[in-house]
Amino acid sequence: MSTAAEAAPPRAGKTWFGHPSQLFWLFGTEMWERFGYYGMRALLTLYLTKHFVLGDRASTGLYGGYTALVYLTPLVGGLIADQYLGSKRAVRFGAIMMAIGYFTLAFGGQPAKPYQLIDGQRYDVVVDNFRDTPTSDPREARFLIVDGQKLAMKGNDDGSLSLIAPDGKVARTVPAGKFTEQAERSPWFVAILLIALSLISVGNGFFKPNISTMVGELYAQGDRRRDAGFTIFYMGINTGSILGQFLCAFFADRFGWPLGLGLAGVAMVLSFLMISFHGGRLDAVGNPPAGVRDRSWLIYAGAVIAVPVLYFLYTNLMSAPKPVEGSGFLGYVMSLPLMGKLLFGTFLVSVPGILIWSATAGDKREFEMMLAAMTLIVFNVVFWTLFEQAGSSLALFADRNTDRSVFGWFTMSAPQTQNFNPISIVLLAPLMSALWGALAKRGLEPSIPVKFAIALMGVGGGFLFLVWGASFAGPDYKVGLWWLAGLYVIHSIAELCISPVGLSMITKLSIARIVGMMMGVWFLSISVAQYFAGVVAQIASVETVGGQVTNLKVSLDAYTSTFTTIAWVAIALGGVLLLLSFPLKKWMHGVQ
Repeated sequence: MSTAAEAAPPRAGKTWFGHPSQLFWLFGTEMWERFGYYGMRALLTLYLTKHFVLGDRASTGLYGGYTALVYLTPLVGGLIADQYLGSKRAVRFGAIMMAIGYFTLAFGGQPAKPYQLIDGQRYDVVVDNFRDTPTSDPREARFLIVDGQKLAMKGNDDGSLSLIAPDGKVARTVPAGKFTEQAERSPWFVAILLIALSLISVGNGFFKPNISTMVGELYAQGDRRRDAGFTIFYMGINTGSILGQFLCAFFADRFGWPLGLGLAGVAMVLSFLMISFHGGRLDAVGNPPAGVRDRSWLIYAGAVIAVPVLYFLYTNLMSAPKPVEGSGFLGYVMSLPLMGKLLFGTFLVSVPGILIWSATAGDKREFEMMLAAMTLIVFNVVFWTLFEQAGSSLALFADRNTDRSVFGWFTMSAPQTQNFNPISIVLLAPLMSALWGALAKRGLEPSIPVKFAIALMGVGGGFLFLVWGASFAGPDYKVGLWWLAGLYVIHSIAELCISPVGLSMITKLSIARIVGMMMGVWFLSISVAQYFAGVVAQIASVETVGGQVTNLKVSLDAYTSTFTTIAWVAIALGGVLLLLSFPLKKWMHGVQ
């Protein structure tokens, strides 16, 4: 079934940098959407730990669930747009939903009031010089109120908590495991938070897959400008990411959470305006399939109904119990919240299921190519699970254990440190492309499995680099900013080894009859990885008081221990994949 856009692709007329002028409007639409998404994402974990005082484990788990749905909902949104709605209306509707979600997220109310439970008794926590912002103020001081007296709190290396009287003497030491951080927070504002995340997740499902589809419609089959056009389009993604992570963090830190998160909503409104008021330039792009009855309002209603469904998944995610020690793999899986069970279960069934179908429906060559694709998909889950610590454990590390001073000129906020990744991508992508081209001319370009292996080892190398830097931490237990920047540079190189070739690899290795399904499995693998990235971040959880650690040495040790484990796991699995690259290359039957 063809669309109107396919019948008359808008190739003639005015151009923008030698490309169809419509590319400018799609570039801007995507740039502002990425501004909002990455700006909000940079703030989310810190918003949960500081403003809502949910604790590290709940916050990183919720963050992982949110980013998992970001990659899962586009599977449904893309299908609906292809069959009924058309890309343009899907993008417009998604922009509205996301804008409402961002503005809703900004209504966090008053910060939660922390307290400590010690031997079952509640003791209120008061905070002096408190600033409800993403970045901790070193002047903030937290005190426990015991019998009307303000006792300072200091975490000890053994996990115990010392309560220090005004005269500097230790009034009491609470053993590890005998105290628990809690917070008094409004159930209404927590509900608003989860509704906002649900709205953004649904809107993202309509927006994310369909804006790229519209870019593809600008070029006829065989138009050599297509790849360059997508390169320009992806520059919009990185531009939006850089601006969003800088400005949303700046406004949140300077003026408070509502303005930082609200700025993401403003960006989304600008995105909606560009896709809606284009002076007729996009009339021939992204239209519904010809001959299909208009079901748009039914689809919009279904999307609104989906919001409570996602709300339920988020609430279930927050209430998930900790896995019981010694329960084994099965016990761990059973302890997963509903979202984790659905993602993990679907992936475990789909991978062997498709391979069994390939063995019966295809010939030996097709089966071997599918086996190679599925093997790489499994390693793709591992890569993104370890790579996607930027918004969770690395964001908390940047806030707590990083000296963010830039040559003494100014201090970056914790969320702004995530900008090292997109900046590195912009600077390194042309160099990596040139490197692969030069190696290809000499017949030395690594195969796809080898690039995947390099990416895994690169993730491990980045974490080892940061752990090395931690050995130079001063008496304040803070690591220099440039060690964290170095991690992001190394991770960006690793990303460039795997991300650009992944989708292309799927289309080349898949049996033609199920390419669409395989693309779905690819995005499902990334969704699973995002969820388990949150689980990995939970391992680095640190006991806090009011969202702030009481012993920076303890937190530094926790992070370096977790990052060291991540590093060696990544390097070991990269080595395994390097060995597997020989049979995988054979199974790929010449696919490059």
